[in-house]
Amino acid sequence: MPSPNHTLVTDFILLGLTDDPLLEKVLFAVLLLVYLITLAGNLCMIMLIRTTSHLQTPMYFFLGHLSFVDICYSSSVTPNMLHNFLSERKTISLPGCFTQCLLFIALVITEFYMLASMALDRYVAICSPLHYSTRMSRNVCILLVTFPYLFGFLNGLSQALLTFHLSFCGSLEIHHFYCADPPLIVLACSDTRVKEMAMFVVAGLTLSSSLSIILLSYIFIFAAILKIHSAEGRHKAFSTCGSHLTTVTIFYGTLFCMYLRPPSEKSVEESKVIAVFYTFLSPMINPLIYSLRNKDVICAMEQLVKGKVFQKITV
Repeated sequence: MPSPNHTLVTDFILLGLTDDPLLEKVLFAVLLLVYLITLAGNLCMIMLIRTTSHLQTPMYFFLGHLSFVDICYSSSVTPNMLHNFLSERKTISLPGCFTQCLLFIALVITEFYMLASMALDRYVAICSPLHYSTRMSRNVCILLVTFPYLFGFLNGLSQALLTFHLSFCGSLEIHHFYCADPPLIVLACSDTRVKEMAMFVVAGLTLSSSLSIILLSYIFIFAAILKIHSAEGRHKAFSTCGSHLTTVTIFYGTLFCMYLRPPSEKSVEESKVIAVFYTFLSPMINPLIYSLRNKDVICAMEQLVKGKVFQKITV
């Protein structure tokens, strides 16, 4: 039986980005457009990879899974947020908050290690091109995408269980636009030291280990590229890594600012702005980065468009 000083939690209130009704409508229109572009861009990328024969390589296999993860983790937050923009009661149920917290953490960690798998793929392609087909076999590729999903889900589940094992009392207003760990910890009235320690350990471990894999891969990649004598060869090698490095910089930079700070009212308020970048902008621009900087993807898109036009003409 709950004590008199504790609230029996059934719903949380998401305060969102603003309480200005006019600005909410503007943000609704902007973020709806961003979400539709995110879905269209990533679904288009997945479709191109699945249907184009010359994109059936390990690099695009990983890119297809990266697009799938981007769709999932953007969808774990955006629909509820868009609904709240138009609703007077900006609530989320306890099970809904738990699920959102679990999925978001799981999918962010999955993306960490998916990006690390892509770095390993680029390392093998540039440093061991003659052994690329054997070292990046189908079984190896499946293993390198299975691990991020499993590891991400297990960490997301453990972190969500620790968060919702806390007691919440007083205000149930979450100063964020989704059920994130730091603002939930601020609301807790029980001892949060174990949860905070677990959050820092998991965030630090996943960030440092995945980023170490990426950095080590690129140290060897750059060393191999510098040994290439022709300027054209060096440019081609660099171009295959540019899109991945851009994605890594945006994603890791914002998350370092978000999670590797003690939860406080000030840090939570600042993290809302940072969270907009990796929740909405990163999933939207990833397919743009990979398509605009990649001749193979551009060629596949041109072939798809020409094929559609030709079918319409012949019909």
